[in-house]
Parts: sequence; C-alpha cells; structure tokens
Amino acid sequence: MASGHSQAALWLLLATLALSSGSGISVSASASAPRVPAVIVFGDSTVDTGNNNQIGTTLRSDFPPYGRDMPGGARATGRFGNGRLPPDFISEALGLPPLVPAYLDPAYGIADFARGVCFASAGTGVDNATAGVLSVIPLWKEVEYYKEYQVRLRAYAGAARARAIVHGALHVVSIGTNDFLENYYMLGTGRFLQYTVAEFSDFIVDGARRFLSEIHRLGARRVTFAGLSPIGCLPLERTTSLLRGRGGCIEEYNRVAREYNAKLEAMVRGLRTKLPTLRLAYIPVYDAMLDFITNPGKFGLENVEEGCCATGMFEMGFMCNDQAPLTCDDADKFLFWDAFHPTQKINRIMANNTLNDCYQQGVL
Repeated sequence: MASGHSQAALWLLLATLALSSGSGISVSASASAPRVPAVIVFGDSTVDTGNNNQIGTTLRSDFPPYGRDMPGGARATGRFGNGRLPPDFISEALGLPPLVPAYLDPAYGIADFARGVCFASAGTGVDNATAGVLSVIPLWKEVEYYKEYQVRLRAYAGAARARAIVHGALHVVSIGTNDFLENYYMLGTGRFLQYTVAEFSDFIVDGARRFLSEIHRLGARRVTFAGLSPIGCLPLERTTSLLRGRGGCIEEYNRVAREYNAKLEAMVRGLRTKLPTLRLAYIPVYDAMLDFITNPGKFGLENVEEGCCATGMFEMGFMCNDQAPLTCDDADKFLFWDAFHPTQKINRIMANNTLNDCYQQGVL
C-alpha cells in the first residue's frame, strides 16, 4: 500500500496534469471516489460562479462577452471572466465536476451541491459594510446559506454521509480586495474615519479569523484562504494612478496588501494551533500575481496592464459588454480579462498554485 507521502505526490501529479490540459481528468464510474468529496466556495467575484445573477444588484456578468471562452462554447454564467474560475479548475483536478454550481442558481439542486457548491458573491467582503456598497450578499449570509445547505444535505444523503462530505470537502475562500478598494478607499462607508488603514487591516483579519472559526464549528476541516494580490496593479487602479498624473501601479495599495497579508498569514498560523482539527492553507496570491506582472514572457503574456475587454482600463460589469469596442481577440495573451479580474488562463494557473499549496501545507 502506498504511503501517505506517495499518495499525496500522486494526487499532486494528477492535479497538475488536469490543470495543464484542456480536458482535465476523466473519472469513470468504476473509479474509486475522490479523496475530496466536494469543493465548497466562499468569497467575492474571484470565485462567484453565478450567485449575483439571482439578486438585486447591478454588479453582474451574465451577458457577453463574459464567458466567451467557456468549455463547450460561449456561455455567460455570471462568472467574472472569459471562462472558468479557480474553484472550477480545482474541482475538475480533484475528480469532481468541471464547474462548481452557484447555490442560488435554480438550475442546480442538492444532488449537484453534494459534489460542489459556491456561496460567493461578487462585490462582497469580510466587512459587512462592503457588501452594502453594491447590495450584494454579505459574508455572514454566505455562512447562513452554508448552514441551510447542510440541512438539505442531511435530508438528501443522511446525517453520517452529509457529515463526511462537509468534513472531507475542500473549502475555498477568496475575499478581501473589495474591503479595501470598494470600501475603505472609496470613502462611502465611513470606515476611513473610524480606522487608520493599519487598524482597518486588523479589523478585516479579525473578521476573517471569526469567519474561519465559525465554519470550522460548522464542520469545515480543509480550508484555503487567499491573501490579497498586488491590488495597486489592477488595471482600474493603474487608470486611477494615470488620472492622478503618475501612472503605473499604486504602491500605497500594494504596501497595504503586503502588510495585510503578513497579518493574515500570522492569523492562519495561530488558528492552526488553536484548532488542531482545522487543516488551513494560506494562499500567497500576491507573489504569483507579481510574477505575472514582472515576468510576463514566462507565461506567454503580452499585456499585464490593461484588460482584454474594451479599452481594458476601467470597464467591468455592464461596461464590459458586446457593444464595447476594442475587446481583444486572444485573452490568453492578457493577465486581466476586464479592469479587475484575471483571464481564464491565469485562473487555471492560480488553481494549480492553490492545489500545490494545499499539498505543501497538509490540507490535502
């Protein structure tokens, strides 16, 4: 019988092969069940697979050209990108369905959600005030949906099997960017009057800690939590910098992201000690995104400053539409799809990185 280390190495190899190919792994009905029974997702637009389609918000992407490079043909599902998001690639690599369904999508039911479910909402944050800016689903409500999901799962699969699914599932969490760019720095919520930016970072990290503790209490045992990217280098922030007469990345925002990430990583280490049954991986998104920006040729990228859609300088959501001129022909040459979100190609790489981090940090 293979050792735990050799089994982990085998799964890492399979995951890498799946993510580097177009089709991923084909799992036959006779194959043994995957080590991970489901992928469960919390967070914002980086991982929202379509929940915002079902709520009263203007922050949506259920129209072309969003989804133009989806497998099987163009299909705008509500994912903020030209195709699949990291949780989709992670799910496929683990032998699960290639698309993680949105919990609020009426096209799916509990039989689908038993293998993967997304509670994420574009525009949300750790701070409840962030969700209020664009009337999206706050993080506390995502947790309420998680509780409701477990009730439905027990009715569908039985208490013992439902518990095994939740305990064995990989919980993917990506959240935090909107707390700073949509909330603190946009000034509308008043958080900038309550806190210095360092204090606000502490506030968000503490909120993340409480969230992780709560989903652990509810049964989560395998969890990834992503840090912030170089948020000052998003196309929208580069445009803001240009309008201020400087151009380039906004280094203040990047510095704040690095400081937040250091606090977040320390919190993760502390929580691992406090909750020994919680296998929790910190995902260093900043380093990977900076590598794309500083070494684009290594990844076959030609543009890391603007998005593919329209001018790529400020368009996202309804401004990135079929009538927008100048949209690129090949999104694989771009780091960003719109002024805020990565392309499908980058999402595939980030999913691969996340799986690598899961194995290295003992989550899988």
